[in-house]
Amino acid sequence: MTNSVRLLIYSTLFSVCFASYSFASNSTAPLPEGTRVGLYVEDLTSGEVLEKSNDEVYFPPASTLKLVTALAAKLELGNDFHYQTQLSQVGQDLVFHFSGDPTLSSEHLKSMLEQAKKQGLEHIRGDIWLDVDAFSGYDRAVGSPWDILGVCYSAPASSAIIDGNCIESSIYTQDNGKTRVFVPKHYPIQVTTKAITVTKAGQESAQCDLELLPTQENHYQLQGCLVERNKPLPLRFAVQNPNLYASQVIYAQLRQLGIQLDGQIKIGKAPGRRIETLVIHQSENLDQLLDSMLKNSDNLIADSLTKTIGAHFYIQSGSFTNGTEAIKQVLFARAGIDLENVPMADGSGLSRNNRMTVKMMSNVLRYIWQNDQSLNLISHMPIAGVDGTLKYRSSMRRAPVQSNIVAKSGSLYGSHNMAGFALDSFGKPKTMFVQYVTDYYPQPTQSATQTPLALFEQQLYERIINASQATAKK
Repeated sequence: MTNSVRLLIYSTLFSVCFASYSFASNSTAPLPEGTRVGLYVEDLTSGEVLEKSNDEVYFPPASTLKLVTALAAKLELGNDFHYQTQLSQVGQDLVFHFSGDPTLSSEHLKSMLEQAKKQGLEHIRGDIWLDVDAFSGYDRAVGSPWDILGVCYSAPASSAIIDGNCIESSIYTQDNGKTRVFVPKHYPIQVTTKAITVTKAGQESAQCDLELLPTQENHYQLQGCLVERNKPLPLRFAVQNPNLYASQVIYAQLRQLGIQLDGQIKIGKAPGRRIETLVIHQSENLDQLLDSMLKNSDNLIADSLTKTIGAHFYIQSGSFTNGTEAIKQVLFARAGIDLENVPMADGSGLSRNNRMTVKMMSNVLRYIWQNDQSLNLISHMPIAGVDGTLKYRSSMRRAPVQSNIVAKSGSLYGSHNMAGFALDSFGKPKTMFVQYVTDYYPQPTQSATQTPLALFEQQLYERIINASQATAKK
């Protein structure tokens, strides 16, 4: 046998044995012209970079930024962290000390007042003060889109948060061409509608959509067009003035409970130094908060935690400015992750001013994986086709992708991102990947399940899973 023949045989055997472990890009799904893609895929066991492109180019991270916030919260606040809302008495005044708890509800506040009443509080001869000094600065991050300020996923991250700073209602179409709005009585807001009822053809010809105009007095006006429908359209409005809203909620609860208030509800600190704590409400612990934040991509929890990290780190009122800077300082000092040059305006990823590279995000993911025993963050991330924001994602609902990826998605207008882990055949993270797709604008006529993005993602994830599970079997 000649040397050339031996070489050919050995080469053939090598390619057969290792063909299943190769990660050559074979995507046939073209993305629309102008789309930019950043990609980083790494084998966690060997450290081998399986694929990368534009890995040092800055992209809008969208909600994948919540992984950064979650890691910083774990390192700075710790597992035992709880938000606390305190009801105190200062002389003849009553004080609500708000902490920015994103899970505080109107029922929690009512329960606090009920407990205070059982302790003998039936007549407040002074004022009620709302202490909202936990946070300072803007309630929304710089770069937040103006056109979504009225919807609940952009609810303000204020010190006083009640029911997620979100109001639920509904709008009905009518046979006379008008519309009507229903708002439950317990919401102290005003909603009016000038929207008209139209047919689908009428809506398309007039190019008329339903629009919302909110005001700082928590008044909302609907205008434009709504296509006729048999059932009401659910609406969810973001509170525009949280302090006013909290005041109105507390006024209503005082009336319900028969507690007399001689003075007024005011914003600020009560005069006097002698503080008697009456009731303390405590939120769930950090792990439970992060589970909801990551699985449901909760912007309010993320931004509240961002400000809280700033307050905890700098020992002052938390803000988006000191919160994002504190996150960078914590990650560098505690995890060796350098985000100094990352433009970061919030912790939720909602601001259009955020930028990050896939390589930077991979450093965050790698640290999360290396320290998962103590951090326990991977268990809070959504599972492909199973739960959270990945349950119904079209590229993740079929085998082999379903159940074999744990990741955080992120979407803004034109951006569709994913950062997480592919699992091996034993259900353990084996491959880390970051996918940033931006400037993606497909034709509106394309099917939602057959878009170029869905095909691109499905092929990408299948390659990642095949590489991860084939290597595990080796």
